[in-house]
Amino acid sequence: MLVCIPHRIWAYLVFSYLTGEHIPDTPRHNGELPHEEGGVIFVDGVQLEVHPGSWRGPRKINRFVADIVSTGGHSLLNKQLLSPQVYQINVYKMHAALLLSLLPLALAAPAKRAAPAPLLKPRGAEQLLPNKYIVKFKEGTVSASVEDAVSILSAGADYNYGTVFRGFAGTMDDSALELLRAHPDVEFIEQDAVVSINEYTTQSNAPWGLGRISHRTPGSTDYVYETSAGAGTCSYIVDTGVEDSHPDFEGRAFMLASFTSTNTDGNGHGTHVAGTIGSATYGVAKATTIFGVKVLEDSGFGTWAGVIAGMDFVASDYTSRECPNGAFANLSLGGGFSAAVNVAAANMVASGVFLGVAAGNNNDDAQYYSPASAPEACTVGATDSSDSRASYSNYGALVDIFAPGSDILSTWIGGGTNTISGTSMATPHIVGLAAYLAGLLGNRGASAMCDLIRDLATPDVLSGIPSGTVNLLAFNGNPSG
Repeated sequence: MLVCIPHRIWAYLVFSYLTGEHIPDTPRHNGELPHEEGGVIFVDGVQLEVHPGSWRGPRKINRFVADIVSTGGHSLLNKQLLSPQVYQINVYKMHAALLLSLLPLALAAPAKRAAPAPLLKPRGAEQLLPNKYIVKFKEGTVSASVEDAVSILSAGADYNYGTVFRGFAGTMDDSALELLRAHPDVEFIEQDAVVSINEYTTQSNAPWGLGRISHRTPGSTDYVYETSAGAGTCSYIVDTGVEDSHPDFEGRAFMLASFTSTNTDGNGHGTHVAGTIGSATYGVAKATTIFGVKVLEDSGFGTWAGVIAGMDFVASDYTSRECPNGAFANLSLGGGFSAAVNVAAANMVASGVFLGVAAGNNNDDAQYYSPASAPEACTVGATDSSDSRASYSNYGALVDIFAPGSDILSTWIGGGTNTISGTSMATPHIVGLAAYLAGLLGNRGASAMCDLIRDLATPDVLSGIPSGTVNLLAFNGNPSG
């Protein structure tokens, strides 16, 4: 917005400040002639009071005039009567050139914004700093506007930024924060927070699968992981159910829904999968919250109709849960190709849920099976401890990643453990890894997380990989790995 100020008004101000007298033929505004009474200049009922020496220089005058212009409220600048508000400017008797230097500032004043600038909080921050904020300005903001904003802070800025972006950081009370959010050049304000080095820990004598995904080379039984461990994530196990009372879940597991004749895990498969995802001893993401959705009978069999019902439930349920770092679903099940299941998988991912699915145990191309053939899902093949593709694992262009799947030790029903094999055991390594990475790096989106896992993976170390199938083994990014 350009504010047009008649040159005769500027001449009047300069003359008055220098001589203490008004110009008789200055035009009237709203019927009132600009005039002086007892050392106070009145224009349109707004008074400009002169107290020489009480201000310390032109910067504060610039700031005051900029404040008036940015609000669009001063009658001298926009030729509208503002009542009953009164502004006072205490000034030195200054040179005319100094006063006239305010004209470009007034003419360049930005328009008043329609809504306050967004106030953000860092995602996953463990400790926010009270009254500490980072202010980011819009591209192209001039230095004078930034300086004007900084002058709102009683203690000034702690840091000024001019290269990575234009802005500053400092201490702000509610009043200063409100003023800055109203500033037309501010893009957003973010509350400051404590950061620290990533702290990694080691689980000794861990299951071989955990040791393998945290090292580039085979043979380690130490699981090295960052201590955030999937915090803030929700992991859904769409399977035979989950024994949520198992002590290794530490109270983080909940059986939510069943689409079968029973509502507990009478098989053990789902509890084993859940343990690899997030149990304290056997899990990849040891801080994730585990939700059980039963779609398979205790015999291990079910129907596509029931599976789709479970998928539909997850896509709806997670939106009401506290999952700031994302929702992740594991489908360690499969059958022949199903268009309906693949559509459900695609839409589940589109809804925001990361979906890890088993490639299948047929030693065949995954394209013939569902949900393994759903392109939107993250399809997982299995390996053994010698870094070979497991003899039973499906393969093909639709397989995204391989993970340990043979002889996997994990939780079992009755509060116990069991060692079993299959792409069903490889898949929770990937779903757990996705939750782990989201807790560490933030949720990057359901589709992007599979890409991230592929980017981190150890390439070309697996044997027995058919042509046209990726040679990628899952890795958690351990910097010492």
